[in-house]
Amino acid sequence: MLRADSPPNPWFSWQYVERNRDDIATYLGQHVSLTLEAVVIALVVALPLAALAHTRPRFAAPVLGTAGVLYTIPSLALFALLAPYTGIGRVTVLIGLVVYALLVLIRNILVGLQGVDPAVTDAARGMGYGRARMLVQVELPQALPSIVAGLRVATVTTVALVTVGVVVGYGGLGQLMFRGFRSNYHAEIMTATILCLVLALVADVAIVLLAKAVMPWSRSARMLAETSA
Repeated sequence: MLRADSPPNPWFSWQYVERNRDDIATYLGQHVSLTLEAVVIALVVALPLAALAHTRPRFAAPVLGTAGVLYTIPSLALFALLAPYTGIGRVTVLIGLVVYALLVLIRNILVGLQGVDPAVTDAARGMGYGRARMLVQVELPQALPSIVAGLRVATVTTVALVTVGVVVGYGGLGQLMFRGFRSNYHAEIMTATILCLVLALVADVAIVLLAKAVMPWSRSARMLAETSA
């Protein structure tokens, strides 16, 4: 507890930010790189798994079941289980983040693939499309809205989970939070918290803008619907 003659301990201090800009930049860079790497790796792994579950329905239950079981493991317990094999640091945190993002991505990709209009796939089949070509050129583009939705959820969740990596020595902005809690320094805690919120918001907006750029047909369809209404 602070004494009456203790120096001020504000919840936000620009002076703290200026004095510690190098530390803040370092931990923010860790946070951003971990988030990007984890989401990209998870997406690369989730796409073929979801495609397998879609094209071979008998594999859907094992794929979703395995991802679901991994997702239910508490983050602290998962890092503790991984640490003896992968060590203390970045690799352990990255593996954990990928594991947690997988279920969200696999489910959304699979839902998107299963929601493709049968008339579209029938037309493609009538044009001579094989199974692989139909998946890549017809079903995946049609499933993009669902994939983007899953990507948004996975990214925002990953931004939050990176902070837990502090238990194995690599938690990005979580390092600042932990240091602030240990020293009871409010400004350090609040600065890291605000940066996490801003990072999650920026990442979400970036994904939405990117989705609009790669899905121009959805914007055209919406404009046509508004015009006809």
